[in-house]
Amino acid sequence: MAVEYLRALERDPPFAAVALGRTLRAAGLPVTPDRSARFAAAVRLTQPRDRRGLYWTARAVFVTAREQLGAFDAAFAALIDGVVDPADARGDAAGPPALLAGRRAGAALPAAAPTSAAAAPRPAGSRLAPDAAAWFGTLASDAERLAERSFADLDPSELATLRRLLPRLAVATPPRRTRRARLAARGERLDVRATLRRSLRTAGDPVRPARRRRRVHPRPLVVLLDVSGSMAPYARAYLLFLEGAARAARAEGFVFATRLTRITRALREGRAEVALARAARLAPDWSGGTRLGAALQAFNDRWGRRGLARGAVVVIVSDGWERGDPARVGREMERLARLAHRIVWVNPRAAAPGFAPLAGGMAAALPHVDELVSGHSLAALQDVVEAIGGRDAV
Repeated sequence: MAVEYLRALERDPPFAAVALGRTLRAAGLPVTPDRSARFAAAVRLTQPRDRRGLYWTARAVFVTAREQLGAFDAAFAALIDGVVDPADARGDAAGPPALLAGRRAGAALPAAAPTSAAAAPRPAGSRLAPDAAAWFGTLASDAERLAERSFADLDPSELATLRRLLPRLAVATPPRRTRRARLAARGERLDVRATLRRSLRTAGDPVRPARRRRRVHPRPLVVLLDVSGSMAPYARAYLLFLEGAARAARAEGFVFATRLTRITRALREGRAEVALARAARLAPDWSGGTRLGAALQAFNDRWGRRGLARGAVVVIVSDGWERGDPARVGREMERLARLAHRIVWVNPRAAAPGFAPLAGGMAAALPHVDELVSGHSLAALQDVVEAIGGRDAV
């Protein structure tokens, strides 16, 4: 489990730091959210590659008194190693007695540890959190199991697991400078009015000149999801991804097959099940044929040129099969490219051996696409997230 935790720590330091912090706090240590944040920052500096480096980094941050060592070692070993006695992990026969008994590696922590010769009672007011260790262990193993599985092969139970894993993907668009400016200590230009107002306090002498800097905001995110028959195996997984993006990055969501349907309001509901059910009702052409050119034209005419796509990152999830004229797809993609900051095309078929973008719609759209990724599995979704973030400067 130490390897799993180190991988999670590398992918998502705040998540892994909170999981350890919650366990240590439940074990009786005075762990605050600020200390968990400090641990995440320390990990970025020390970059531990093994269990030993992770142990000493966590101990330096979380342990503030000698009497806390026993509880820290037991909780750390339970979460990171899944061992009965933390002394076994260090090879220290004189180590503190175990606080857990009868636990297998990767199993959930028991609610209460039995008192016996092999397991001493916990200190008063101390308990280990069963939910934190079980939650982290389950998510880590599920992520490993589903990482390379194609979304087309997932059954309903695995889709439910995917629903728990997808919120861990940090979807963020690149920043952009707006026209509005704000006061800043190291601003780009002098704010004459603010400087004159300040000078009234010093008899007209501008001792402290005021400066202004343009505000920076994340770019809008727009996702167009193909729910036609050929994309049906991937559609539900991407609706889950889109539901998380709609809340995290304030994304706008659309589905299309023979017609375009906006589902943003449905996806911003608190529960993914509600968003999925409402999206299915709002898209009457679910699993129909694909009219990619018509859907792109509807988006450009009704929403794109009115500002929704201006300066935005536009993600199109489709295999590129077009029932209509591919030339129409090329024209509408050219219009969209003039409005958008960046266009990312997600084609799950791109992961197949020998793939070539020869489908009519895909071939017509490709000259106007900034990045083509497959995004066919949980591991491949990381490429989608990185493509959305881009590598452009502000």
